This record gives sequence, structure tokens and C-alpha cells, in this order.
Amino acid sequence: MTGMPYYHAVGELPCTMAIFPLPGALLLPRGTLPLNIFEPRYLTMIEDALKSERLIGMIQPDEEAADVGAAHCFEVGCAGRITQFTETDDGRFLITLTGVARFRIARELPVMDGGYRLIEPDFSGFDADLRPQGGSGAIDRDALAEHLKAFFVKKQIEANWEAIEQADDESLVTALAMVCPFQPPEKQALLEAADFVARAETLIALLQMGGDGDEDDAVRQ
Repeated sequence: MTGMPYYHAVGELPCTMAIFPLPGALLLPRGTLPLNIFEPRYLTMIEDALKSERLIGMIQPDEEAADVGAAHCFEVGCAGRITQFTETDDGRFLITLTGVARFRIARELPVMDGGYRLIEPDFSGFDADLRPQGGSGAIDRDALAEHLKAFFVKKQIEANWEAIEQADDESLVTALAMVCPFQPPEKQALLEAADFVARAETLIALLQMGGDGDEDDAVRQ
């Protein structure tokens, strides 16, 4: 994985940012997340983002609510830059977000006229997110492969094992953390892991418990 070409320090990131609360949607630095945008307030959010920094904050609600967009959220999310954008004939936006850096919600601002939420993000402490993480041998690839195979068998998930073996450590951990069908609190634990090695260890533990035992006993942070 390469670094983020748009920003070299978290101090360059904007002081206000729209957030998109979405349960189970995990974005990590340098990961890519495709989204199908159709709700009016989020169509407006994307239009506004395209006029400025092209950044929105992906974050998970930490509670069930009739209106997910208005629900209370976890403290930590990840800012993503819109790197691909298509408008469909029926008025939807198909976008791809590329993860930039994690943030904490410092303060929530009044809801925008378009109906979406705006925050003051705090990127302090996440400077390392702007640089590739993990070197050769930083994680236990054998353990990861072992528990991943068991997890995929149990979940009946097909995989391109050749591509998995060829992926570098960060690309692999990031992709698996984002796409594996973990519960929202487990996704949050992966997001909030202190560093790349801790995220890899959390991922291996979740795969092990999801493949060998009861998912409800999976690692929580």
C-alpha cells in the first residue's frame, strides 16, 4: 500500500466534516469502500463534499434507532476521500471512498440544511494513519491463513487464495477487516486497534472465534 498523496500531516485535514452513520460499514486508512447513495440527505452530503475537500467521515451508530442517521455514534470513525464517483439514471450516486485517517468526534455541529450531520473531527493521535503500516514479518501470516480458512468454510465464503497469499500484510488485514461479516462492535474493535499489529491480532482472534466457536464470544474492545 502507498501513502495518502493528498495529505502529509493530520493538521492539513479539515476542521469540519460531514459524517455518514452506517452500521457494519468499516473504513480503514487506505482501504476502499464502495457505497450506493440514494437517501436525499446523503445525496446532498456527497454533492457538498465534491465541492470542497471530498472528505466524509464514516462512523457506526452505537445504538439501535429508528433513524440510523440520527442515532448516537461511536466516538471513533474514519475519514474517507471520494476517489470514484458515478451518477445513475435514477438519481443515485455510486461512490468509492478511500480511507485517509481515523478521527474522534470533538463536537457535533447543528444539522446542515440538507439534513446531514456535521462535526468537528479530532485527528490528533492518528498521524500514523497517513503512512503505510506494517513490514514483512510484522504479523503471523500462518495463523491468519489458518483461521481465515476455517472462518470462510463455516461462513461458506469463496475466496481467491492465490490473491490472498500475494497481498502485502497491510492490504490483506485491511481488506479482511472491512469485508468479513463481523458484528458492528467487532468492526469497531478493529477500527480502534492501537496500531496495525494490534489490528492484525484482533482480526486473527475474531476469525478464530468465528470459525471455531460461538461468534457471540468474539473479541470486544
